[in-house]
Amino acid sequence: MKIAVVGATGLVGSMMLKILEERNFPVTELIAVASEKSVGKTILFKGKEIIICSMDEAISAKPVIALFSAGGSTSLLWAPKFAAADIIVIDNSSAWRMDKDKPLVVPEINAHIITKNDRIITNPNCSTIQMVMVLNPLHKKYKIKRIVVSTYQSVTGTGVKAVTQMQNERNGVDGEMAYKYKIDKNVIPQIDVFMENGYTREEMKMVNETRKIMEDDLIAVTATCIRIPVQGGHSESVNVSFEHDFDLNEVKEILSSSEGIIVKDDPANAIYPMPIDAHNRDEVFVGRIRRDESQANSLNLWIVADNLRKGAATNAVQIAEYLIKKWHAF
Repeated sequence: MKIAVVGATGLVGSMMLKILEERNFPVTELIAVASEKSVGKTILFKGKEIIICSMDEAISAKPVIALFSAGGSTSLLWAPKFAAADIIVIDNSSAWRMDKDKPLVVPEINAHIITKNDRIITNPNCSTIQMVMVLNPLHKKYKIKRIVVSTYQSVTGTGVKAVTQMQNERNGVDGEMAYKYKIDKNVIPQIDVFMENGYTREEMKMVNETRKIMEDDLIAVTATCIRIPVQGGHSESVNVSFEHDFDLNEVKEILSSSEGIIVKDDPANAIYPMPIDAHNRDEVFVGRIRRDESQANSLNLWIVADNLRKGAATNAVQIAEYLIKKWHAF
């Protein structure tokens, strides 16, 4: 079982390596791939030094699965080349997500759409993953009409450069800027570039990906995505309107019994999800579950998850695990 990790030196790539170890993924040979400047350097995997190789070398090594986390432009160029060599690509970038021929997968929700012929499988946006994990079981029961979401996203979603910027600012050190503005003690109401409609690309990802994953183009979605000075863990305030009315206790029971979700909802004792709780966890946490008293059949939720794990690396590894379980004759 040869497995390649493309972008092995980045935040998500490093987390992929960690999760492959933690989950005892059946790797017989790890192929670590990174940018040309990193080729020849080494990383550690299961206590062994692995030499970083180039893209061409990785393709020649014929891994069964390649986990990609090297950015959209890299995925656009190289994922088809890996796929042409009969290597299954699980891509964490946004490059292929809205391609109608590429499955966009959260395993707990829609792994069934993957076919044996798929060679590029896409990992959704981190904020989309944690939201649909919570909303999909409720959609099945009450049918969602509209979603209003505001996100509060960690600097780790931008990468190492952003983490360094925040730490530099906290330590009074001048350094390279990942953002146009200071992030420490600040909130930036922009993630990714603005589009013609006034929304950012990140916000439109949440709109379009939610509909594709939940297989319902009639769901109305509007999003505001915000960067906050937190290291590790995205939070979301979600307001959702249903076609059918609901019972709050039943909502909590549905969520509590759903795979990968932890309900943390005891406001009387100040118990609710926070990024610090989700850090280094694979579950999606939900709390502040309450009826929207201004709108019929509507619910307010607070959703938190580790964006590097379930929001990226863990979801990708879970897809790979599904492939092995489904077609174990690899």
